[in-house]
Amino acid sequence: MSDGLGLREPDPAERKAAQSGGDRSVNVGGNNSGIISTGDHTTNTLVVSPVDALAGKARLLADKVGGFLKREEEQQRLWDPKPLPVRCRPAPAALTGRGNSVLDVSARPAATFPLDLTGSLENIAAVYKGKERGRLMVLGRPGSGKTILIRRFARAWLDVRDPTGEAPVPVIFSLGSWNPTTTPLRDWLTDRLERDHPFLAGVGPDRSTWANALIDADRVLAILDGFDEIADGLHQAALRDLRATTVPLLMTSRRDELEAAVGDDPLFAGIELTDLTLDDSAGYLLHDTCTQTSGRAPRNGADTTAPTGWAYVLNQLRRHPYDPACANLAAVLTTPLMVTLAHTVYKSGRDPVKLLEIDEFSTQGALEDHLLDNFVPTAYDRFLSNRPVGKRRPWDTERASHWLGHLATHLKKLDTHDIEWWRLGTAMSLPSRMLVSGVTSGLVLGTIVGLVDLMGGSRVAFLEILMNATGIGLALGLLHGFASNLTAGGAFEPSRMHIRIRGGTRRVKESFLPRVRGGLAGGLVFGFVYGLETAVLAGLLAYPWTAMALQFANWLAAGLILGLAAGLILALMAGLEAVIETKSSVSPWDLLNTNRTTVLAQVLAVGLVLGLGYGIVVTLVNGFALGVTSGIGGGLAMGLGLSTLTAWGRWVVLVRIWLPLTGQLPREVNAFLDDAYELGVLRQAGAVYQFRHARLRDRLAEVYEQHERSPAGGTAR
Repeated sequence: MSDGLGLREPDPAERKAAQSGGDRSVNVGGNNSGIISTGDHTTNTLVVSPVDALAGKARLLADKVGGFLKREEEQQRLWDPKPLPVRCRPAPAALTGRGNSVLDVSARPAATFPLDLTGSLENIAAVYKGKERGRLMVLGRPGSGKTILIRRFARAWLDVRDPTGEAPVPVIFSLGSWNPTTTPLRDWLTDRLERDHPFLAGVGPDRSTWANALIDADRVLAILDGFDEIADGLHQAALRDLRATTVPLLMTSRRDELEAAVGDDPLFAGIELTDLTLDDSAGYLLHDTCTQTSGRAPRNGADTTAPTGWAYVLNQLRRHPYDPACANLAAVLTTPLMVTLAHTVYKSGRDPVKLLEIDEFSTQGALEDHLLDNFVPTAYDRFLSNRPVGKRRPWDTERASHWLGHLATHLKKLDTHDIEWWRLGTAMSLPSRMLVSGVTSGLVLGTIVGLVDLMGGSRVAFLEILMNATGIGLALGLLHGFASNLTAGGAFEPSRMHIRIRGGTRRVKESFLPRVRGGLAGGLVFGFVYGLETAVLAGLLAYPWTAMALQFANWLAAGLILGLAAGLILALMAGLEAVIETKSSVSPWDLLNTNRTTVLAQVLAVGLVLGLGYGIVVTLVNGFALGVTSGIGGGLAMGLGLSTLTAWGRWVVLVRIWLPLTGQLPREVNAFLDDAYELGVLRQAGAVYQFRHARLRDRLAEVYEQHERSPAGGTAR
């Protein structure tokens, strides 16, 4: 019997041999696992071969991916009212070369036969299995169903995959976040696996992570979704890596973008998704209506259908294919995206006959924009009316559309599709972020320090509180800017560690110098800025220049000492950090919750140690009363100030305080995004949310920007 990690229980003969005593020995089964026997005592320690352990991780990954895909199918309502068919044909030879033969190996084991790709595609997994080297690309225009197809492919692959075999596990990766000029494909895949499946971030064979081991052993079938979503200017570098890699992969892309990048050097075999037929669309749109007519016009040409509903509209499209209104709508209803949007928007209570009004919808683009614009209001109106009263959240439809528009604009500015909580707000310019961070931190921490002084009986003037807030704000704003310039994209990456009460020296050694250097640099900036501020305050109070110089020198030295101490504390705390290895499903907020716990533990440690030390020094110089208040105020200011320089701290400042205050996002951002996912506006891609389609994201951003540029822009909050 084996467990989820690939361990095998020893058979009775092995147990008997292990319990027979004698010399120390290791009794290992044929798969390098068994009982370790030492003398007269038998332990339950099992020796596990790296191959078995890796297979166990692959099985666990397959279970997680299968569960995720099932939830996504339910969430995106892919079976409501029924799955749309997928049609395809061989991809152009200019992209695939002359050897674009896709073989059906399931038909006859001893021979291979070309799979007919000109009709309905029933089993995409069979197409992939027939390809040499395990590489296939799927092309299609926007909304043609590429993302739906790869989910079907992954489900079909897992259904036939032997759990005990070595077949790779299909995992979907969104290519839009890959920068091939800075990160090789294998490294990027490893990083995404560790982010989305934390149990693969632990140390595996050869001191590498389990994710890296699975990639190197070809145990992961990388489904690369959206080559066209890679940032402009990076396509050539991406193609070089894709051509060179031996990782099993399936890649999707829009045809035009890939043709422009490939040039005269074709890639590998592929298929291209084709348009839906009117019969396909009719079967979907009429599936849950009272009349199940196919939408075909009678032979005598007369249309006896009542002039309302989808049956009438579809009959009109068949009877008048050259009418401009009918031609526009027929062209719109050739992609799964637009068919599903039309079904959602006109599912109940609205008459699709409106779509034939040529005066309002004179072009195909106008019709598509209409469906995209009405999808979000329709989803939210039905969502609010269908939920129990106790579980309703106050999402006004207009405000929800505004917030989603801000999110879409944020993603377009960052040129990404991933809604990562630690990058929210980073679409603002760096000076703006520095100003927001500095003002917010200065007001909060300056007020806290002033209140602590007042509670201790000190007479604190308003000017002193203001100067304290200004000095703290300036220092933390500058530190925010310096730290942002040192991180990719200006984002503070959240730590994938959590605090555990256990010893460990390896993390301490790895983190010691970087954290000490960071502490010294931060202390230098803080001491310089805060010392300059106190010197200015001394000048305003008519102190001599010698006192001003002394104030500056004291705070400069204090900043260096405090920074060094903070760096040492954080370096030593690394011994309590461990990689998150949860086996549960990952949600977009798991990393946020873990990062918050880690940061608060660091803040508590730094605040207590530095506050105690600072209070003792002040007590020795100025007495016990002032030392107590100085220690409390200093500890709070230093601990909370440190938190603003972390991913979670900046998220609090920008996402929980600033963006809600300015009306760009709701106060309950987490709940809002979760509900948008439940509505089908968003989809989940590993540990992040994305808009359900790039067309929806782009349209929301376009409408949002038009509204912001209008004279009344910014009034709908």
